[in-house]
Amino acid sequence: MKAENAKDRSQLEFAMKLSLFFGLLMFVIKAGAFWLTGSTAILSDAAESVVHVAAVSFAAYSLRLSYKPADASHLFGHAKISFFSAGFEGAMIVIAAIYIICTAIRKWIGGLELDHLDFGTGLTGLAVIINGILGWYLLTTGRRKNSIILEANGKHVLTDCWTSIGVLVGLTLTWTTGWLPWDPIFAILTALNILYSGGHLIAQSVGGLMDRAQREVGDKLKKILDRETSRHGLDYHDLRYRDMGNRQAVEVHLLFPGEIPIREGHRKATEIERVIEKAFTPDAYVTTHLEAIEDHSEMHPGNPH
Repeated sequence: MKAENAKDRSQLEFAMKLSLFFGLLMFVIKAGAFWLTGSTAILSDAAESVVHVAAVSFAAYSLRLSYKPADASHLFGHAKISFFSAGFEGAMIVIAAIYIICTAIRKWIGGLELDHLDFGTGLTGLAVIINGILGWYLLTTGRRKNSIILEANGKHVLTDCWTSIGVLVGLTLTWTTGWLPWDPIFAILTALNILYSGGHLIAQSVGGLMDRAQREVGDKLKKILDRETSRHGLDYHDLRYRDMGNRQAVEVHLLFPGEIPIREGHRKATEIERVIEKAFTPDAYVTTHLEAIEDHSEMHPGNPH
């Protein structure tokens, strides 16, 4: 493993351990706040933290597996587990949201009773600060290191932060006005917000597993290929690309004049490959197919190029 990759892996694993530690800490804080207050909103917040701990545990396993090298059964490696991890985390968020809504409605109908709102509000405010800082750190680190696992985890933590903010607003209104229904109302509102976040993660997971094209990646590749093929006096077609979970895989056919020797053609193709590779972080995995432009139509009659 290259030193740079080893450093990236170490940073990602540290961030994941940090997320797990603070996830457990948040659960303890929120469970304590619920025990003191009996607040439905705080209970919903604590339930989201339980889901977060379960999701982080799976994400940590996925991160380790994603670094496992290719083998006879997985020729392209194991990085696609990243999309399973994001989908699992999204599903856990959706389950938590449904639980929160059902619990809030049940308690609202059954009768509301709250105590020690001042202390519960203070603990929830502490959770907001911790989760806000942690979520920002995880999200920015995940995007910088191109780790969908850590990015999804960061989004989950920020979702937890927004949940706590909603709970905090509900508790403050209940505390200042004395109207108890504020508590379940804000529990339901925050649940709807995290339901949307969970659905977005699931959609991202499905898109990755189904190799959905990313327009910004395609535009970037076409800009590079237009420039580089023009510089070398070539043409190209059949550009394809996919997100492998930790890097982009790119395939493209390069069209050469037939009189160019194979050695020169291979050299030019390799130069273009390296330009594309270095345009992404981490480096893209690029495969080119060399063709003679004169008999291209004859060899590929179904291709409109």
